Formats: sequence, C-alpha cells, structure tokens
Amino acid sequence: MANITKKVSWSSRGDESALVGEETPLLNGSEQPRPLRQMSSGNTIFQIDRLSTVDLEEEITTEEDPGRGRPKEIPHNEKLLSLKFESLDYDNIENQLFLEEERRMSFMSFRCLEISRWVICGLIGFLTGLIACFIDIVVEQLAGIKYKVIKENIVKFTEAGGLSISLILWAVLNSSFVMLGAVMVAFFEPIAAGSGIPQIKCYLNGIKIPRVVRLKTLVIKVCGVICSVVGGLAVGKEGPMIHSGAVVAAGVSQGRSTSLKRDFKIFEYFRRDTEKRDFVSAGAAAGVSAAFGAPVGGVLFSLEEGASFWNQMLTWRIFFASMISTFTLNFFLSIYHNKPGDLSNPGLINFGRFESEAMAYNLYEIPLFIAMGAVGGILGALFNFLNYWLTIFRIRYVHRPCLQVMEAMLVAAVTATVAFTMIYFSTDCQPLGPDHTEEYPLQLFCADGEYNSMATAFFNTPERSVRSLFHNPRGTYNSLTLGLFTLTYFLLACWTYGLAVSAGVFIPSLLIGAAWGRLCGILLASTTSTASMWADPGKYALIGAAAQLGGIVRMTLSLTVIMVEATGNVTYGLPIMLVLMTAKIVGDYFQEGLYDIHIKLQSVPFLHWEAPATSHWLIAREVMSSPVTCLNRIEKVGTIVDILSNTSTNHNGFPVVVQVSADDEPAKLCGLILRSQLIVLLKHKVFVELARTRLTQRKLQLKDFRDAYPRFPPIQSIHVSQDERECMMDLTEFMNPTPYTVPLETSLPRVFKLFRALGLRHLVVVDDENR
Repeated sequence: MANITKKVSWSSRGDESALVGEETPLLNGSEQPRPLRQMSSGNTIFQIDRLSTVDLEEEITTEEDPGRGRPKEIPHNEKLLSLKFESLDYDNIENQLFLEEERRMSFMSFRCLEISRWVICGLIGFLTGLIACFIDIVVEQLAGIKYKVIKENIVKFTEAGGLSISLILWAVLNSSFVMLGAVMVAFFEPIAAGSGIPQIKCYLNGIKIPRVVRLKTLVIKVCGVICSVVGGLAVGKEGPMIHSGAVVAAGVSQGRSTSLKRDFKIFEYFRRDTEKRDFVSAGAAAGVSAAFGAPVGGVLFSLEEGASFWNQMLTWRIFFASMISTFTLNFFLSIYHNKPGDLSNPGLINFGRFESEAMAYNLYEIPLFIAMGAVGGILGALFNFLNYWLTIFRIRYVHRPCLQVMEAMLVAAVTATVAFTMIYFSTDCQPLGPDHTEEYPLQLFCADGEYNSMATAFFNTPERSVRSLFHNPRGTYNSLTLGLFTLTYFLLACWTYGLAVSAGVFIPSLLIGAAWGRLCGILLASTTSTASMWADPGKYALIGAAAQLGGIVRMTLSLTVIMVEATGNVTYGLPIMLVLMTAKIVGDYFQEGLYDIHIKLQSVPFLHWEAPATSHWLIAREVMSSPVTCLNRIEKVGTIVDILSNTSTNHNGFPVVVQVSADDEPAKLCGLILRSQLIVLLKHKVFVELARTRLTQRKLQLKDFRDAYPRFPPIQSIHVSQDERECMMDLTEFMNPTPYTVPLETSLPRVFKLFRALGLRHLVVVDDENR
C-alpha cells in the first residue's frame, strides 16, 4: 500500500492556500485531513470524502511532466471536488409507497404511461425544432442587416477615402451585440455561458449541475447565442442547441414550470430523476438533430454519454424526438424561404451536397487523410492547451461580471479589427461570375467585376464561410489567403471560447479545419500535373474540418455519423472515421478534450467509463466513508433534525439500521433513506404520536414527494417545535428496504462499475453479517 499512498492528493487548505479565486467549499467541507487510522494488518484506511482526487496512473510530484502540456503547479482547483455539485438519484426508491402504487396500476395504466412518453418525446422534438428555426431566422435577418450596412459604408468610403469610419462602425456594431449577450449571461445566468455541452455531459453522467435546465437558462441561452453570432465572434449556434434541447426536455417532461410557478397537473408520474434524465437525453439528441440535420448522430451523441442506462424502447423514443426536431425545422424553414414542402434544410448548418462523381477518393489518398487526422489532433491539442491557460487566467483575474462583459466586448472589437485589416491588405481578387455564391461580395480595391476573396471568409456568418470552403470551385482562394485566415481565426476562436457569452465551438472548429484542409488540397494539386485531377480542394476541406473538430472535442462515433449525415454522402464514411480516430489518438497523447478540460476546471466529480487501470490495489474497505451517519428505523425527530442541520454531515443518503442486541455490536442494515425524503416527512409532520391522535390524518403518498421535486426545501425552512422534537418517526414505510450493498473486500473496479452502470448515488459497504 505504500506505493499507492504516494498517489493520493489531499484537499488540505495548508497546501492550497496559495491558490486564487475559488470560494466553493471542498468535498464535505473539510478543512484539514483527519489523521490516517492504522488497521491491525498495517494497511491504511482511505476515506474518499476527504480525498481531493485519486490518480492511480500518475505520480504526484512537485513538477508535472512539461511534455504533456500539464502545469508545473496546481492551478485554481483542478485537483479538488466542489461541494456545489450533487448526484442524481437514478435508482428508483422501491419503498412500500412505490410498490403499493405500482401494484394498484393496471396493464392499461402502464400502456398509457408508455404513450405519454412518446407524446413527450414528440413535444420535445417539435419545440426544439421551433427554437432552432427561431434562432436561424433571427440570426439571418440581423446579420444580413449588419453586413449590408457595413458593406454600403465600405463601398462609400473606398472611393471617398476614410475607411477608418467603416472599421469603427464594424467594431461598434459587433461590440454592441456582444455586450447585450454578455450582460445577460454574466449578470443574470452565468450557467448559460459557452455551448452548455460540458454541463449536459455531466448531467447525463449523473451530476446535478445547479440551474442547468431552468427556463431562465433557456431564454438567456437563445438570446445570447443570437447576439454572439450576429456580433461576429468566432462562434457557432449549433452547440448551444444541444443545451437548449435538454432544457426543453426537462421542462416539458415535468408538466410544470417551477420558474413561472405554474403546474399543469400533467406528467406527474415522471417527476423523478430516473425519468427526467431519459427525457433530457432525448432533448440533447433533438438539439444535435436540429443543429446538424443528423437524427442518427443525435441518438449516438446521447448514447456515448450514457449508454449504460439505455434500453431499446428508450432508444426508439430518442430517435423519434430527433426525427420530429429535424422535420419541424425543415418544415418551417421551407415556409420562411417561400418553398413550402421543400424539405432541403435539415439543420442549422447545411454542408451542401458532395457529389460522388466530382469528389470521389482513391485508395492511395487514405494515408493522406490519416496524416491530416494526425495534424488535426496536434492542432486540437494546441487549441485546448491555449484555451486551458486562458480559462485559468479568467478564473483568477476576470471573475467579476463587469470585467467579463468588458472582455467580451474587447474580443468582439479585436475580431472586427483583425478581419477588416486582413481584408484591407489582401490582394486575392477573384472574378465575380454570374453564378457566384457569395452573399456579400466586397470589391474594395479589386478591379471592376472582381471581389476580395478574404472578405468571403470573414465578411459572412461562419456557417456560410464553411459552405464556401467546401464547394467553391478551384482558384477561389489562394494559398496565402487560406494560411493567414487559418492562423488568425485559430487564435480568435481559442480566445473566444470561454467568454461569458452563449457560443459553440463546433462551427469555428469546422471553419479552421476547412481552411487548412483546402490549403492542403491546393498544395497537393500544385505538386504534379496528375495530382490536380484527384486533389479536389473541397474534398480536403471536408477532411480537414473533420480532423480539426475531432482534435478539439475528441468525439468519435457520433461525430462520424453527424458528418456523414450533414454531407449527405455515405461515401466519406470510412475516411471521416479514420480521420476522427487518428485525431483522437494523437490529441489524447498531448492533452484532454476541450469539454473534459472544462469539466475538470469546474471541479465536477465526473465518472469516466472505466476505473483506472491500477485501481485493483484498492478495495471498498479502503475508500468507504467512515464513520457512517445512520438512523434507527424508529428515530427521534430531534435527532433527524440535528443530523440534517449539521453542516459537517452533508450526506444525502442515510443507512437505516436496527439494533439486534443490547451490547455495543454494530447494528444491522435494514434500508436506506434520502435527505429529500426526510425533509418531506418533517414538512408533513409524519410522526408516530400525531398519527395516533389524529385518526383522520391523510396518509402520505408519492404525490407529496413528487410535488416537492426537484426543489426540495432546505432543512432551515422546516419549523419543528420543542415538543415535536421529542416525537418519534417511523421510517419503515418510506425507506428503500433493498439498497445496493457490497462486501468490505470488493475491489474498487467492481465498485466503480456498479456506480457507473447502475447510476447509483449511494452504495452501502457491509460485512459478512450485513452490519
């Protein structure tokens, strides 16, 4: 055990006093680690509630390996777990109330519940599609107005002189939109910042992120992403759609809005974490489907984050929600474009059709694609490394809302200035043909009948720029234009992600990759005369986009299907899969994925798919929390109130025990009860003495617990008089009599698998006599 003790990082304030900017209490609020208790055999008992992290694969030294892109000192609270995050109760509490309700229900009642689940999934898809349609239309209208005003101003001052006025106008318009979005996020709902994908990954993993699925979060998310995209930031509107779909699902499935204090008295059966989590999975899939027009990819996205909870019918319902979302967006966009019934706009981003005849690939190109995947992995790791240190800087120095708004406005102004400067000095002029696809072509200093090619990449929404890089004919861009655009947009996107604005990283990643991928195609075509026949720049732009996106977010299965569905051509399935696998393998060698980095920086206790490879050294005895706070089956009300009020006993589940002998032997386990259940019991004063005196007292039902879900009142709001403290409470009817348990000698990997596969929140460790 000596070699394991060296690999444990303790959450001592003495070691972390030099760290800046974290006011969140540590796990269990511990300030100093308690001394280790020695077993008779000489082994050490580790207590997981006192550990900040257990890293069984790396030695903890004073200086981390610089070759791995790790910091030499622990920044912020990277090695700590935050107390503000709680687990979700995915395990059904099969107490007497639950079993009685289930046994009273007929077969037809269960069929009606199943139909209700399908109806809810349909509503989730429909509303998510409407939100996506609203975002797309508003962004197109506002961005169109902005670019037309700026273009007219540039055209005016190109001839008259004084283009600095155009630059100031561009910077002011960008900063104004971004300021509005940043104010909403920084001052009203900080959880709406970013894409929301890390938070939804945590929710599907079993972590309750505060305020992540509130109605207020949805409103600010939608308005914020519109302001961010129209403000010209290097962001996309596709990532936030996943978060938006999850919020819609969480609200619709409960049949009420706690924010608006409206209860529609429907779907009450689904007011528990188990059901809510399934619907949130459907909402996330519907968001992916609306963003990319990829229903299957949406299903696989949710599957990658929570496969162990799934069953066949749930998969079908999620797929149904995804299809409804795509159809809804398609239908309303066809009406908006005056083409009713033309369902050719499956998602917010449309890559356009890649014709197999014009862009077929050969066997000898596969090694080139794999090499591009490796480049994407390296560039993705560099992107994540730079963004990691930028995030550390923001946590330490830009944590006030006013500073966050100012930073967002600065980035917007700098983005406009850089774009204008590069367009101004660019000499890449292309002929403006009769069938040009550029939305806002700028002539600037080009000759009559020509337009500035650099403006096509910058002077447009990111989605249109990606499509132009994929499908514009040969010669549309020269190598210098693409190289400079890749470098500047890479740095701008890295600086932008993590601002206090609602924004996604999918489209910036695709745009960066498409730019350097098209550059690779141009360079290959210039090597030999035969290479120009097969090295189509649009094809290599697609491969580069997949490589860059995979190198940043490290998604494999779902991203492959999303890219194939978005291109509408299964021919590229194998190259895209190879590229994404290569990008993930190469990127993981240097740095974690972007979402995993931000999850760690938020100190979320995230459980990965597998336990650490060397964790077989540990057993349940060595990681269990001890001593355990237990309750007797018939417990005194004052004792329960004191336990729940004690800030050092911040557990959310308590074993219920029964004493079998009068001596000091440990009591035997007979059940498990949750903090939320105890609070509801105290609120309704379910005391033994009151039940005897009030013959007409209504019996507590599951509906009472569901009405209090999910915002159970704090124990401080429950008034218990001094006389009531002397009463007794019988927990037999409300506790779960069959909690999951493991013996003392269970290996840590087995404990981990039980937690991860069953979605547990509590696991009781017992000896061979169930004590």
